Amino acid sequence: MSVTEETGRQPRGPLALGLLALLGLILFAGFIALGTWQVYRLAWKRDLIARVDQRVHAAPVDAPARDAWGGITAQSAEYRHVQLRGRFLYDRQTPVWTASNYGTGYWLMTPLQLADGSVVLVNRGFAPEDWCGLKAQCAPGPDGETTLTGLLRMSEPPGLFRHNDPSRNTWYTRDVAAIATARGLRDVAPYFVDEDAAPGTLDAGKPAWPQGGLTVIAFPNNHLSYLITWYLLALMVLAAAIYVARDERRLRRSTPPRV
Repeated sequence: MSVTEETGRQPRGPLALGLLALLGLILFAGFIALGTWQVYRLAWKRDLIARVDQRVHAAPVDAPARDAWGGITAQSAEYRHVQLRGRFLYDRQTPVWTASNYGTGYWLMTPLQLADGSVVLVNRGFAPEDWCGLKAQCAPGPDGETTLTGLLRMSEPPGLFRHNDPSRNTWYTRDVAAIATARGLRDVAPYFVDEDAAPGTLDAGKPAWPQGGLTVIAFPNNHLSYLITWYLLALMVLAAAIYVARDERRLRRSTPPRV
């Protein structure tokens, strides 16, 4: 009994084989391209993690001044350890909703006015929802000029599902431009600073509000598993093409020529 009789199938025609070959080629090339893209993404992510880690643990440098604001980007400056000196404007403080290891509460975004008159928004840290009734002037920090250090952060865009509502003083993202407009601030830096935890912020083992130094730095890095997946799929397509080619060759060898 011939192979054709066992399978009950005739060899595929040129059109069917051509379409299968085209589909296989498209899938193979697509999977290889996606895998190669993940190789570059993996290198980029590792470089990003190393760069941020170096910035976070470096000695603080002066925060970018007004004349350097135009050149600030996330790649060039975010998470840089910086220092500032100025006077807090507590009456224009803005609470931004967040969740932390301490529960739900707010980031306290307080304008810091520098000697040249420019303003930098400083995230002084986390405070729980019931802290001081969320009054803007409640429990101010240092009076007069103060020096602080922290991590430079880029302005956050409006949320996708939760939108800031300045009229109700309801904030979900640290949108520097929107906060500056709502608080009537001028000459405001396009970034904000997450203030470091100040010495002595633990009172009898409990945090004193606001609690700084809570910046979450996490960069998911799944690119290695992604590239392995895409390359395995490409190998599966190649194996399937080899199987089909061998199967078609066997069918043609076992099929008697038509008279």
